[in-house]
Amino acid sequence: MLKPFRAVIPLCLFLTGASRPLPVDPDTRAWWATTAALSGDAMAGRDTGSAAYERAATMVAARFAAAGLAPAGENGSYFQRVPMQALSIEQATVRIDSRPLRFLHDIMANPYPSMPTRFDAAIAYRGYCAAGTLGDVRGKVVICHGTHRAGLPTDADRAAAVKTAGAMALVTIADPGFAVEPPRWPFAYARTVWLRGSAPEAPGIARFILNADALGRMIAGAGHDAAQLIAAGSAGARLPAFDTPGRFRADFRLAERAISAPNVLARLPGTDAALAAQTIVLSAHLDGYGPGEPVAGDRIYNGTLDDAAYVALLIRLAERRHQSGFRRPVVFAAFTGEEKGLLGARWFVAHPTVPIADIAADINLDQLRPIFPLRLLTVHALTDTTLGDDARAVAAGMQIAVQPDPEPERNLLRRADQWPFLQAGIPATAFVFGYRPGTESERIYRRWYKTGYHKPQDDLDQPIDWQAAADFNRFFYTLAARVADQPTAPAWKPGSPLRAAPS
Repeated sequence: MLKPFRAVIPLCLFLTGASRPLPVDPDTRAWWATTAALSGDAMAGRDTGSAAYERAATMVAARFAAAGLAPAGENGSYFQRVPMQALSIEQATVRIDSRPLRFLHDIMANPYPSMPTRFDAAIAYRGYCAAGTLGDVRGKVVICHGTHRAGLPTDADRAAAVKTAGAMALVTIADPGFAVEPPRWPFAYARTVWLRGSAPEAPGIARFILNADALGRMIAGAGHDAAQLIAAGSAGARLPAFDTPGRFRADFRLAERAISAPNVLARLPGTDAALAAQTIVLSAHLDGYGPGEPVAGDRIYNGTLDDAAYVALLIRLAERRHQSGFRRPVVFAAFTGEEKGLLGARWFVAHPTVPIADIAADINLDQLRPIFPLRLLTVHALTDTTLGDDARAVAAGMQIAVQPDPEPERNLLRRADQWPFLQAGIPATAFVFGYRPGTESERIYRRWYKTGYHKPQDDLDQPIDWQAAADFNRFFYTLAARVADQPTAPAWKPGSPLRAAPS
């Protein structure tokens, strides 16, 4: 059952419920029907390792097969099974003396295998936590303001400084002043997933994320105003260092289990034998968050735009082009585990089902929000490979401007499935709907990151600009055809800093 309608939406947008008009053009209508099948409540958010994800993967494989694509997975199938380990915090109690902090709402932790399950420690507030400024924090829980400002300690800097100083735990305040991507509360759940056979990231110190609204309870009795500290930290102003009279007390129950989930892989053979060793991968991620902490009474994190809609777009392209094909072979890849750390894409690059040397490029679909007009497109790695030139040419033909990432501090390039390909030396790109500063488009974009991103409200009831959706879909169809059909394969530009991308 679809969720209840929650807002009045202009007619230029859409309604997904029974009273909501569908897109006018047949192609966008077909795309959205597949999106709805993948991200309705019956799919329960497609969490990695869940039965719902398996149902979604089976559906995608069936649609690729019906479109005439050949299996490109393991053992003649459409599936590549990705083995993983999952560690979850199943139960948590956190308090400062007798003052409770609500787990997932006020405070969050990412578990790791050697994480302590019981804490009883003194608390120290240390501003930005620059190395050499912490003083004696041995055995303490240290609070640091999680600034993203240039010239101040980074997240890695803070963690290294606190660990070196001998603290028991680091509590990072999620900076509400980071306007380009504001903190989102609550978290869906506390879970760490990693590829089986590898080691999960071992921080060496317990790490927590603190809701700025909860700082007052952490430092009560210390003689400092929490709101003033938050405002100063968000502005990059000088911050004090002090100890608090309270103690951080917490108990956790952890559970670890083996899970797996498949990448869904299909292949459209090329029509030009001379280009048979130049495969183009077109990718999107099939997984979402699944059921989690309720928001406004809704606990299914549907992941409609993140990223069911763009798995649906891969299916739609397969349906449109399977008869005519492309000159180069094309692998259609719906990856698993993206939300858990790009795990499906990492596994595929490490265990490719086509020779890695034969993969000429990856065009990845993620981070796309057709919720305002498409007049400007951010192109990841725009100047690093010839894929940027291709994207620029296609966009110009549609009167769409392009730009490099205007917000590199968000690190979006490394947060989606194009990144493992770039790390392997394979040209890759991805896209974000752009906006001009101060416009209505920016306002809509910022609001979505507060109310929709990784929340249950990224569902079939949210506002969509149908024309923008259709425009991007056409851009993708045209770009895929250009890259797969042109005489020369994608290539790196001389001097690209990404060509030997670090982990």
